[in-house]
This record gives sequence, C-alpha cells and structure tokens, in this order.
Amino acid sequence: MKILFVSSEVSPFAKTGGLADVAGALPKALKKSGHDVRIIMPFYHCVETGGFTIKKARKSFEVPVDGIMRKGLLRQSSLDDIPVYLVENKEYFQRDALYGTPAGDYPDNSERFGFFCQGVVDLLKRLDFRPDIIHCHDWQTALIPYMIRHEHKHDPFFARTALVYTIHNLAYQGLFAREALSSFGLDDTHFTVDRLEYYGKINLMKGGILAADVVNTVSNAYCREIRTEELGCGLQGVLQERAHDLYGILNGIDYQDWNPATDPLIFKNYTSSTLSGKAANKKNLQKALGLEQNPSLPLLGMITRLAAQKGLDLLEALLPKLQKENLQLVLLGTGDEKYMQIFSALREKPSDALSINLTFDLALSHKIYAASDMFLMPSLYEPCGLGQLISFRYGAVPVVRKTGGLADTVFDPKDGVREANGFTFDEYSPEAFWAAISRALETYQNRKKWDKMVRTGMNSDFSWDHSAREYEVLYEKALTKIQV
Repeated sequence: MKILFVSSEVSPFAKTGGLADVAGALPKALKKSGHDVRIIMPFYHCVETGGFTIKKARKSFEVPVDGIMRKGLLRQSSLDDIPVYLVENKEYFQRDALYGTPAGDYPDNSERFGFFCQGVVDLLKRLDFRPDIIHCHDWQTALIPYMIRHEHKHDPFFARTALVYTIHNLAYQGLFAREALSSFGLDDTHFTVDRLEYYGKINLMKGGILAADVVNTVSNAYCREIRTEELGCGLQGVLQERAHDLYGILNGIDYQDWNPATDPLIFKNYTSSTLSGKAANKKNLQKALGLEQNPSLPLLGMITRLAAQKGLDLLEALLPKLQKENLQLVLLGTGDEKYMQIFSALREKPSDALSINLTFDLALSHKIYAASDMFLMPSLYEPCGLGQLISFRYGAVPVVRKTGGLADTVFDPKDGVREANGFTFDEYSPEAFWAAISRALETYQNRKKWDKMVRTGMNSDFSWDHSAREYEVLYEKALTKIQV
C-alpha cells in the first residue's frame, strides 16, 4: 500500500507528546512490512534548527487564508529512508513552540493549520505519489479528510484513496469561531450541524470524524470511554453515529529508542537478567539531582505534560504526605502555566527527597525511567499512555489510574486476572491514589515479588510490530469502504 501520514508533530523532528512518538514510529513499522510510506508535517523552527538534513523539494503552492493567497514551500528530509515532507511558511511556523505558550494557544492557530491542511491537499497532486491511504491525526489535520470528502469529492485523483482518522486525545478538538471558515478557504455552506458546526462554533475534529472512512483511537478502553457522556467531551453523539467504523488500536513504543540494554542516554545499560545495572542508574541519578544517595529508598518517577488531564492535582494534594515518607520523587515536565507556577514554588524549597525539573529534557527522561522503582500516572483520562509502556521496558513498576490505555496494559495483583505488572486505582481521588502507592511501597519491601513484577514488565511486548499489523487490517477496512 501507498500510505501518507499527515501529522502536526513527528518524532524526532518536533514533539510535544505521544502523537509525535506514534507518527515517528508507526511509519517505520509499516515500511518494514513492505509498504511505501511518506510523512508530511509543518516545517517548524525546531526542525530547521534541529540538525536534520533538509533539502528543498522545488515545490510551492498558494492557498486562500482569510481571503488572502498565502504561499508555501516544500522541503524534504527523511526518517529511516522514509521521505518526510516539510511545509514551510515562516510567518506561521517559525516560532518557539508548536501550538502556543504556557499562557495559551497561539490566537492564529486556525490560520496556521488551515494553511497546512489546504497545502497538503494541494501538494499531493504534485508529489508524484497517489496514496491508497491518507492517515490523519488529531484536530490539526482533521480538515484534510473533510476537504477531500466535500470540496474534492468529484476529483478523480482522490477516488481510490481511503481516509483514516486517528483520535489521540478527544479533549483537543480544534474549536474556533464561525469566522474561521475563511481561514480554511470554506464558505458558510459548511456551517451546518451535519458538517463543521458545533454549538455555534466550528469543530474541526467533528468534521474529521464524520468525513473519514474509518476512525480509530489509541486503545480499546478509550474507544469505549469516548462514547460515554463522561469522557465524550461533547462528541459522544457523533462517535455513536460512527460506532460501526470506530476502532481501538493500542499504541506501541519503538524498542530501538527505548531499550535499557543499548540506551546511550542512561548511566549503565542493563537487562531483566542484570538488574544490578538498574541500581547503578538509581545511584547515579540520585547524585546528579542532589538526592540522598540511598539505594534502599524507593524512587518514584513522573514524566508528564503539565496539564489537568495528567492528575497533577492528585499529586499536589499528596505531596505533603509523600514528603513525610521514606521515599524520593522526581518530576519532569512542562506545560500549563497554572501547574508551572505550583511546581516552581515547590522547587524553591530545598529537599534531598524531591527533584522538580520543569523542562523538556529527553536525556533526563531516559535516566528517570532507568532509575525509577515506580512510575506514576494518576491520569483523569489517558487515551493510551506511552509512559507506562516505557516504564515496563525499563523495569519501573507503574502506579496508574485505571482508565483508557492504562486499563488495557497495567494489571494489579489484587485483581488476579493476569500476571501482575503494576498497581491501579479506580476512583479519581488523592486517597485512592495513595492507597495504590501504599500497596506498591509494601510490595517493594518483598524483593522476590517486586523483582518478578519488574521482569514481567520488562519482558512484555508492546513493540509497534503488533500494532502495525492491526493498522494494516484497519487500512484494508477503509479501502473496502470506498469500493462499495
């Protein structure tokens, strides 16, 4: 199959979260299976300055944004021999961040991604690449399936192209004022309840869900949850309407990037049979972060985007209790201004048991996974979660709320349904979170039981190979839809 991935972020070029990991890893797994895969994304400032080999592709385009013709250029790089096309417009993409600042989103995001989506559709005919599958991700690219189905429905170029749309996080839907239609080169005929209109606004994700041939989310549990009022974020009715074309496929992780046996970013390499190497990572991280160098103290790690979704209010509520216990906590992350301020204030209080790192630091994230005994993910909701999958690989036992992909992958000894690999809690409360941590701390004192859980996680297989096969089946379903 010829497959075009369209994503607003792709690792290692540009990343704010798990979307980039998926968009960087899944194409490689599909290429390994023999498919012709290409990727297209914006040409951000961080891509230009990131040390990547960038070539000019000698293609350009002009599309209408708010009634003005805006010009874009095409550049090209590669990812493991996969062509990566980069859409350039300095006004829109030469910025310090991808979507906004800690204070909020960029006010012209409708223009920026309206330009990008229109540009992708326009460029496809000039790339000498007619895809069988166009695979779009989240609200930033939702306009592409929508435009192809409505503005280009009679265009023979797209007649044999199936549209796949993946929801990575339903909470971010691309909501804009009605006036933003002109940012997308569309007129008012698209502002109807069966198209883009949503309670008086435009909802790009809604348009993508309705237009795509098949829709998927990134875990089976989340696929069920988003059809409920509790986690449907207002789109549960639309998702119920597409229920027969809605699927859940669990994300994988790239075991070349995340492998403690070969990882060049950690202090000492190790495997499930050489766990002494993990102890060395713990000792070295304690020293590097100014923590007490005590191998017997449980080290709890948390690497996260600082957002309400991630359960940071539960962590904040528990911090006084955690600081009274014989344990250490390391937090790494950046995000919303509210939580940056809360944790900045805590960072100012000297502690040899608490390390708060408010930044994005890839090398430090690898070191934290390798050093941690436990990994915390108390999420309010979690479409898939990559943190728990990486923590398995590095022998850090996850303590998570039982939701979304966390419920699909983390199995608690108290449930007895599968071989235990972590600790879970159901109720979204500090008390329930603490109860799960307490059970983990108690089990930690029994080294035989603990090491068995560690090895169970390390020896599990959450590579992209299995998930890629599921996506191949999904693509076949999508192609079948357009042949009917």
